[in-house]
Amino acid sequence: MSSPQVVIIGGGVAGLSCARHLLDQGVSSLILESSEAVGGRIRTDQVDGFSLDRGFQILLTAYPEASKLLDFEALQLRNYEPGALIRYQGKFHQFVDPVRRPRKLLSTLRSPIATFGDKLRLARLKLKSCRGAIQDLYFRPETTTLQRLNSEGFSSGFIDRFFKPFLGGVFLEPELATSTRKFDLVFRMFSSGDAAVPAGGMEAIPRQLASGLPSESIRVNAQVKSVDPETNTIELAGSETIVASRIVMACPEHVAHRLLEFESAPLESHGVTCFYFAADVSPVEQPMLILNGEGVGPINNMSVPSLVDRRCAPDGKSLISISCLGVVENNAEGQLRREVIDQAKNWFGTSVGDWKHLKTYSIPYALPRSNSAFFHREKFEYTRRSGVFLCGDYLETASLEGALLSGRMTAEHLVESLATE
Repeated sequence: MSSPQVVIIGGGVAGLSCARHLLDQGVSSLILESSEAVGGRIRTDQVDGFSLDRGFQILLTAYPEASKLLDFEALQLRNYEPGALIRYQGKFHQFVDPVRRPRKLLSTLRSPIATFGDKLRLARLKLKSCRGAIQDLYFRPETTTLQRLNSEGFSSGFIDRFFKPFLGGVFLEPELATSTRKFDLVFRMFSSGDAAVPAGGMEAIPRQLASGLPSESIRVNAQVKSVDPETNTIELAGSETIVASRIVMACPEHVAHRLLEFESAPLESHGVTCFYFAADVSPVEQPMLILNGEGVGPINNMSVPSLVDRRCAPDGKSLISISCLGVVENNAEGQLRREVIDQAKNWFGTSVGDWKHLKTYSIPYALPRSNSAFFHREKFEYTRRSGVFLCGDYLETASLEGALLSGRMTAEHLVESLATE
């Protein structure tokens, strides 16, 4: 039996952030990660020389917590172009931020994706989203994203052609029922920073976080069987037990619910299915997001990551990522993949038939539902009293930024509680 001061269950970004902030305050911790490596939902696999993120993901460089905790230069970030290629009326149309790409102003003004009024409203919304402190966003009146867009006066056509596929890919839900507190944050981040990926894949982010911790403070393949909040005892597979002064539940919410035996149900999560293909030639030339503005077919969004980061594909090859909202059962994966290929052929021609399927990720717990940006107060206070702390992006805005922020806030609350002993 070992007795570290703080045990963190879960080696995702939230747990790693918590451990880093604890270390800064002179508090050591032990991370227990059930899988073979840290990273949680942010992992990158190597398949036939390609680097495949487990689901399409990006880092928004304007995220304040990320900016403070991560070394962007060491990550060798590669940026997407600030805009999108939108499929509409049988053609692709560039819709680019003219503030960042002034040369695209005329083509953006001529784009059929939005009316002239919609473009003015979009510029006004960008200005409004960037006003004031970021913390102020959490205290604005809360509604759904769709209701906000309607109240801003955007046409239904523009919402369908741009906002639903774009934000649907960010929120992983097409109805735009996500809280405006997350929308305000995300829209501000897209408006004031870049959408980027680290060279070699998104897993570079948790690897960098872990590199700042003592190697002995991370245990992988450590499966937690039970947690006793009365005695702060953790039982691992193999009957090993660990007793800690404080426990941080930095695992997914549904896992924390099971281990702590909460009676209430966890938040629902949004799922996504991501297909990766290898191609000899990229179907597009621009390193930007491709959106389905027609609203038909399984594809929500796609990209060519190798146009952004050449290291993610072998020389002479292109890596293609296609995302479909929702998850698919194993026996239906083949059918969905055929439908995706058929839609891609309609978009890019028969050469799509030569694409090689690399891997499919169907991720049921890809993103917690963001109906509110506030803590679940009842659960939060219960665990604080018992010496067990909840930690994760489901307690904040569900995002990389939310995970980093929750890690820092949990560490601050934990250090505060230790100081009162």
